[in-house]
Amino acid sequence: MTSINDPSPSADKTADKIAEKTAAESTDKVSKIKEFLDTLLASSGLRLQFKVLAAAAQAQAASAPGITPEVAPEISVEFTGPDTPLLTARNAELLHSIEHLAAKVLRFEPDQHDRISFDAENFKALRNAELELIAQAGAERVRATRRPYAFPPMNSRERRLLHLALAASSLPTASSSDGPRRFVVAYPEGQQPIEPQRPSTPDRTQDRTHAIRKTFRRR
Repeated sequence: MTSINDPSPSADKTADKIAEKTAAESTDKVSKIKEFLDTLLASSGLRLQFKVLAAAAQAQAASAPGITPEVAPEISVEFTGPDTPLLTARNAELLHSIEHLAAKVLRFEPDQHDRISFDAENFKALRNAELELIAQAGAERVRATRRPYAFPPMNSRERRLLHLALAASSLPTASSSDGPRRFVVAYPEGQQPIEPQRPSTPDRTQDRTHAIRKTFRRR
């Protein structure tokens, strides 16, 4: 007799088809990233090698120090080679730029760019640990001053990590401003985050951003 909890053959087939489709999509993404990086490295002359990990392999590494399971990417790339210091210079500006281009190749929307992650010399793992310390220091300041605290501008991946790190403190958080100037604000317990209205004209964006940061400036 078949138990009512046993999956039906049709359910098994459906699950298999979904798994096959997911695997095929993952393989396609990996191929596109490899092709993109091969072209980039050949044209730039950068002395780099890379290793691409898809979601399944990445999940196995999610428990490693500095990795937050909630934000484990679908595709991760690890660079090695003589020119890796160029990637991590200036707060990994070049590394993030290449990652951004790769996200465009995969046609990810701006808010989906954390689905892909590029790293070199363990930069992001170290940065994740640094963000944990930044979040702790910010939370302590908010509790001590009873004032909102504005963190420095960060990319979408780092802002998400910061929100997750601050969630343990039970402090309300929100992101403010636009584009590369977007930053996280932590608020005292019981105070609702205030999302400023967008400026009516583009030329006022910088003034609005300056006013927000001045309001929540660190003391």
